[in-house]
Amino acid sequence: MTQRSIPFHFLRGGTSRGPYFNRADLPEDRDALTSVLLQVIGAGNPRNIDGIGGGDAVTTKVAMLSPSEEDGADVDYFFAQVSPTELEVDYGPTCGNILVGVGPAAIEMGMVPAQSGTTPVRIRAVNTGALVEAIVQTPDREVLYAGDTEIDGVPGTAAPVALNFLGVVGSKTGTMFPTGRAIDVIDGVGVTCIDVAMPMMIGRLADFGLTGQESKAALDDNTALFERMETLRLQAGHLMGFGDVSKSVVPKIGLIGPPTGEAHLLARYFMPWKTHPTLAVTGSQCLAACALAPGTVADGIAKPVATGPSVITIDYATGQMDVTVDFARNGSELDFKSAGIVRTARLIARGEVMVRV
Repeated sequence: MTQRSIPFHFLRGGTSRGPYFNRADLPEDRDALTSVLLQVIGAGNPRNIDGIGGGDAVTTKVAMLSPSEEDGADVDYFFAQVSPTELEVDYGPTCGNILVGVGPAAIEMGMVPAQSGTTPVRIRAVNTGALVEAIVQTPDREVLYAGDTEIDGVPGTAAPVALNFLGVVGSKTGTMFPTGRAIDVIDGVGVTCIDVAMPMMIGRLADFGLTGQESKAALDDNTALFERMETLRLQAGHLMGFGDVSKSVVPKIGLIGPPTGEAHLLARYFMPWKTHPTLAVTGSQCLAACALAPGTVADGIAKPVATGPSVITIDYATGQMDVTVDFARNGSELDFKSAGIVRTARLIARGEVMVRV
């Protein structure tokens, strides 16, 4: 068997991890690219035994970077979600956690020169067209990974990476509410179909017999829950203009409930066929927008926030995530301007990964 090598960096970004490639080192042809990524991850086996995937949707993600030709952007970030168990690659969504590693990876790859102190990296998310500014810690003009910032779902602490998301409304559909309504009733269940950073179908935990405190394992074992959510999601996909989404992870699913403590909202996030172990970065922005917008399923559940910019705190079973949102209210309309978040990343390995010719 003849093999060839492909250079890569392997990073944890937020609560996900995966290989980061220079797009120029990968095939341009989409079918050939898919073949390479399936091999890299070792897709089709629950342990990804013949690749570098981690057997879970948050550890079978791929980032492909290239210098951007867009005005105002330094780097293009093309994302691929590889299925752990099926021979499938979804190029439709983006991933906010993997995005956390794009700034450090771009500097490590030499695409963006490191500045003294901190280095801003303007990133264009190819999958959605969104523009994000990452602020990377670069004392001595090198990426710093050690620091005191802690995020739920990752052991220890690391240097902060600040992300400022611009133009997140209508990431895939061009509008916050692609169905034209703040609530749609599908099979008797009220849901909000919303597109902010990530298209989502958001429902209420109580309508699915959940409290939000269930473990990831308990939720993943609840086949009846996933069958019911998928039935609704497929119909939501049509209503949102995506057509048949049976093979696509978009729209994602969020279920919300009353918060505990000082948080504004309790949420669980689904990818959509498995439970996210924490909370997705893009999903957190969409959930925050849902909490702020009038007339959504969050009405009467989320704690009200009068003016922006403000920090929206979202509870999940094992931690919290803070989302800084800048917004204004024009009567009953919500003008959602931008969202920011602080996460961490770490370079785990770099070298060459082998694929069959």
